[in-house]
Amino acid sequence: MIVWGALAIAYSDVSPASLRTILSWTFALGSIGVLLFLRPRRRAVVVFLTVFATVLLWWLWIPPSQDRDWQPDVAVLPSAEIDGDRITIRNIRNNDYRSETDYTVRHYDKTFALSQLRTADLFISFWGSPYIAHTILSFGFGGDDYVAISIETRKSKDEEYSAIKGFFKQYELIYVVSDERDVVRLRTNYRGEDAYLYRFTVRPELLREVFLDYVTSINRLHEHPEWYNALTHNCTTTIRGHVVPHTVTHRWPSWKLLVNGYLDERLYEIGAVDRSLPFADFKARSSISDRAQATGDVAAFSRTIRAGLPGMSKEVQDEH
Repeated sequence: MIVWGALAIAYSDVSPASLRTILSWTFALGSIGVLLFLRPRRRAVVVFLTVFATVLLWWLWIPPSQDRDWQPDVAVLPSAEIDGDRITIRNIRNNDYRSETDYTVRHYDKTFALSQLRTADLFISFWGSPYIAHTILSFGFGGDDYVAISIETRKSKDEEYSAIKGFFKQYELIYVVSDERDVVRLRTNYRGEDAYLYRFTVRPELLREVFLDYVTSINRLHEHPEWYNALTHNCTTTIRGHVVPHTVTHRWPSWKLLVNGYLDERLYEIGAVDRSLPFADFKARSSISDRAQATGDVAAFSRTIRAGLPGMSKEVQDEH
């Protein structure tokens, strides 16, 4: 509790930075001193809990914002309009990349028929540690009509991502609704990440319920900002939050949800993905980085990276 409170103050927006440092050390050393030297011990605990509760309430009161000098790739928020079976998604991102940091921001609008929603695929992309990865859910509407949704931090121009800061209200939350040639190819072709693609084995009714749940959150964030949290509101736990209300069988209760580099193994265990192969072979055959790099920015990108993957090769062949 002392460490959390000290870091919450240190990573806050209190100005100037020197004041944050003073307040953070004062809280930490003062709390330690109270617990070690104030007697009786019950009084020490009461004093500490009172101070900690004050810091916690102040931290909980810090509001997110829509009005910052955002990095260009997250400056525009997506939204969706529902008209019966038709869903029009506005501001689908499809940047033109020359490198990871050199790109032209592009967006387009597209209308999908909910009745044509056929598949949900999960990208797991490793950017460093084998234990932690980024996850992206992509919905397929038949043919090459895929829309990928990546739950990310919405950073301002002077910010870089920090896993530690991600626990302390440093970044707003954004659902990047994207063409796969953007959000997937950025990771495989320009960041050099090790990416895998898996198809969920779910009924069509569940797909529609989960997709509409995503749409609700996308529209809510368009109007009311929310904080990203590296533990409770991140790229993987938020996906689970969209799925669990609509199913009683696939609740994913496991430590592998938090150490999400093992998420594919957990999905294999509960039968949420194809199990026709041993897991080691299944994962090896689900790698897409090499084929994504070889494919480049072409219209057939989504089709090419799926060809021959476990659980989806027959469907891709039938569609094309």
